[in-house]
Amino acid sequence: MHSKRKGYNLKRAIAENPSAEDLNRWQREVAYGGNPEHKRNPGDFGLTPPASPRADKTLCDGVAIFQRRVALRLLREGVRHGLVSKQTRNSYPQNIWAVSDDGTPLEAELENQGNGTYHGYPMPVKDDFREKVLEKWRTSNER
Repeated sequence: MHSKRKGYNLKRAIAENPSAEDLNRWQREVAYGGNPEHKRNPGDFGLTPPASPRADKTLCDGVAIFQRRVALRLLREGVRHGLVSKQTRNSYPQNIWAVSDDGTPLEAELENQGNGTYHGYPMPVKDDFREKVLEKWRTSNER
C-alpha cells in the first residue's frame, strides 16, 4: 500500500558546478512538452487533453505562460543561469528551475529522458526550495 507524498522532494539540489559544455548542450537540446494538469487555458501547447487542471497542481495560467515559446525561453534561461539539478537522467538534469517575468520561481521536470523534454509549473508557495531558486537566480544575474 502506497501512501500519498506529504511534502516536497527534499532530495532536490542545484548542481554546484555544472560544466560549461553540459550547460551549452542543454541550452541547445532541451525541449518543452507541457502537462495538461498544470493548465486551465491550453494556449498553443497542443496537449491532449488540451487542459485538465487538477486542484492539487499549480497552474501556468497564474504566471501568464500560455505559449510554448515562452516556456521554452524560461527553460533555457534556467539552464543559462545554472539552475539545473544535481540529479540527472540519461545525461539530462532531472529538474531545471527559472524565475518568471513576474518573479515567480518555476520548476521543470524531465518528462522524456530520451530527448530532453520537460514540463514545468510555478513552484507552490509552501515549497521552501523556492528561496534557493530565487537566491541562485539573483546571484547568477549579478555576475
